Amino acid sequence: MARRKQPTARQERLGSELRKLRETAGLKGRDAAALLGTDSAQLSQIEFGTAGVSEERVRRLAAHYACTDTKLIEALVAMATDRTRGWWEEYRGHLPTSFLDLSELEHNATFRWDVDLLHVSGLLQTEDYARALFSTRIPELPKNDLELRVRHRMQRRRIIEGATPIPYEAVIHEAALRIRVGGRAAAQAQLARILEISEADHVTVRVIPFALERFDDTGSSMIYAGGSVPKLDTVMRDGPHGTTFIDSEAQLGVFRTLFRRVEAASLDPERSRELIHKVAQEL
Repeated sequence: MARRKQPTARQERLGSELRKLRETAGLKGRDAAALLGTDSAQLSQIEFGTAGVSEERVRRLAAHYACTDTKLIEALVAMATDRTRGWWEEYRGHLPTSFLDLSELEHNATFRWDVDLLHVSGLLQTEDYARALFSTRIPELPKNDLELRVRHRMQRRRIIEGATPIPYEAVIHEAALRIRVGGRAAAQAQLARILEISEADHVTVRVIPFALERFDDTGSSMIYAGGSVPKLDTVMRDGPHGTTFIDSEAQLGVFRTLFRRVEAASLDPERSRELIHKVAQEL
């Protein structure tokens, strides 16, 4: 099988999960490679996602590693045999790979949680709001690149607007609602969009109000995507130096706790809608 020059985040995740199983079993790379009848270099490529792996080999490795989690094994087999060429592939070579990796992550997600403190969550954004945000980038984006990013972001909304939407929960700070991104008209249209989509049965929007006496989780902005099994959940965070995908079980547990803590600090959905209405009238 040809070696991949640039594996996707999903391909890398499959390899890392196989590596975790091997390490849990206490086996060295050379020992696992021998069980497959290959060498350490080939196994290393599989574990780094630069080489594919067949269903038969995934099952053999899981058996050798004494993995009894059948749901996880089936999920890994599905990842190994997935040949989906998603809508995001049209952007390959035109947008950063992290944009495409996020789209693929969302495509395979079983649920989605967002926490945003200064901006409206990407899946809830209008075109004008997204365009205004991308326009603030330094250095400034060429017009064509900017419009590609806007179009890509709008297409990502299909996971909550399409024929088979996934459960979606968003927690947004009141600050994000009051910042007039793109000007007053764009900000009002953005609030109307949030109110509209929040009426869907699979969407829950909560707001953290300024009136909350104490809120210390100022660093808790996140995207949490549920996997087909909990061990395949993923957290994505944006930072000054790029996008980070987090998948260690310990860290996933931390972010699950953070989300529940932020959720508990927010208003219930009905009171959140009332606050959004109020903010819209005051803009």
